[in-house]
Parts: sequence; C-alpha cells; structure tokens
Amino acid sequence: MLQYNDVLVKEVATQQFDQEADYLYSQILAGGNRAFSVERTEEFMRQICCNRLAAPSTDKTDITMQIHDIQTGYSPICGFSIKSEIGNAPTLINATGSTNFIFEVTGLSDEQIESINAIQTKTKIKDRMNRIFNESTSVNFVKANSEVLNRNLMLIDSRFTELVAHSLIYHYRDSINNCDAVINQMEQENPMNFPAAGFYKYKFKKFLCAAALGMTPNTAWDGRDEANGGYIIVTASGDVLAYHIYNRNFFEEYLLKQTRFDRGSTTRHGFASLYKENNKTYMKLNLQVRFK
Repeated sequence: MLQYNDVLVKEVATQQFDQEADYLYSQILAGGNRAFSVERTEEFMRQICCNRLAAPSTDKTDITMQIHDIQTGYSPICGFSIKSEIGNAPTLINATGSTNFIFEVTGLSDEQIESINAIQTKTKIKDRMNRIFNESTSVNFVKANSEVLNRNLMLIDSRFTELVAHSLIYHYRDSINNCDAVINQMEQENPMNFPAAGFYKYKFKKFLCAAALGMTPNTAWDGRDEANGGYIIVTASGDVLAYHIYNRNFFEEYLLKQTRFDRGSTTRHGFASLYKENNKTYMKLNLQVRFK
C-alpha cells in the first residue's frame, strides 16, 4: 500500500514484490559486473511510483521505514543505508581527492624522486611505497588534504586525523589490508603512545560507524546519524540482513571485521607520487575503505 500525505496512491500485492525481486536478482547474476538496464524492473518501478534507485552521495539514507518494536510498542520512522554484496564489494568510504592525506618525506635525492615517480609497473603503488619507505630517512604526517574531512574526523576525536594517517602508513608500507589487522598491529606498536590497550580499536570502530551512518568526506558533518535505523545488507546469495542500530556494539564490531583498506586510481585521485613544495618533499596517500 503506497500513501502520500495520508492519501492512498496505489496498492500492490506482497507476492508481486517477491516475484519482481526474484526476477531482478536473476538478471543481476546473469549480467555480471557490466552496467545494463532491466526493462521489466524499470516498468515495475514506474508502477510503484519509484523514480530513483539511490540516494544522493551526500545522504546515507537509502530507504526510510517505520519499525514496530514489539517489546516497547514504539514505532519509530528510521532511515537505513543499503549495501549490496552482489557483484563487486561495496565501498564504505569512497576514494576522492578529498580523502588524501599529506606526508613529508625526507632523505631522498632529486634523482631518487624522479626514479620512484617513473615506476609504472602493474603493482606501481606497492613498488613506489617499497622504495619510499626503504630509501627515505623519515615519512611524517602533515595534514589531511581536505579541511572538511579533517573537521569531520576531529568531531570523532581531536587526534583522529593523525590516527587515520598512521593506519594508512601500515596499509601502504606493510601491505596490511584488513581493517582489523591494521588496528591489531597499531595496538601492538602503539605509534601514538596511548596509555593502554584498546584505544585504537575503540576509536576506529567509532570512525567506521560514523562513515556508515552519517559522515561523508566532502560534507561538513554535525555528528548525527542520517541512517538512524542501521544497515541493510544484500548478500551474494540474495538474502537480506538488517543490522539495527539498537545493537550498536555488534554493528561496530561487524564493520571492523568486514572492511578492508582499498586503493583507487592514482591518476584520478592524485596520490602515490612524490612532489616538492618550498624545497620540501611530500606525497599523498589515499583513504578508501571497502567491504570484504
């Protein structure tokens, strides 16, 4: 039953939604990773007055539903973010120029810089990083490329921009991809000199949860959850799982265990090259987080 301003617009049988969902799932599997249209599904969308599939990139809420809690009788209207595991693994944080972090590199000659930037192998990022970290004297974090992202991270924790920068070092220098593995290594080595164990894990889970429910790199964030209901995951087998924000600790642990650092296009996002400013050498490392 579709309503607009309490006026009945259309009624559609639940069985028809099941049939159309099964048909769309079969078409997605048959289509592979290429982009394609499904005419029958597009016609069904028009019938149910659905004019847009995805929310804007600045909005974490993909679907809004009213949830009835049988324990309390409370029926809140909640926004949910939807991620699909059908096809390529979805991203949690998309790579852009705004997700670059700037580092100062010392101890490299102009000849070394030119030689490193000239590396164009299939594994050029890994090969460049090996040269930089092995041949330089030091690699030190300077700042986030985007002041908006820096402010958003500071809202989580005053030192969180620095923490993310350290996590990128572990990813690019040591080729550690899984978020939980990066955090475990940081817990052992404690690069920020926190007074006790557990600081990195606690803070990084808050960061992943913020990215999942409200924060985007390019938009000033006020700390609120836009997707205040939680996450809906469509698995590769077509099952639909809901992670309700009521169980926030479980949801945060899921995000930490099921995400990994990824690497976008170096040319499109402008990172993994050495450059000079005011007689100092710098490089940018890019942040992108994807589900496993």
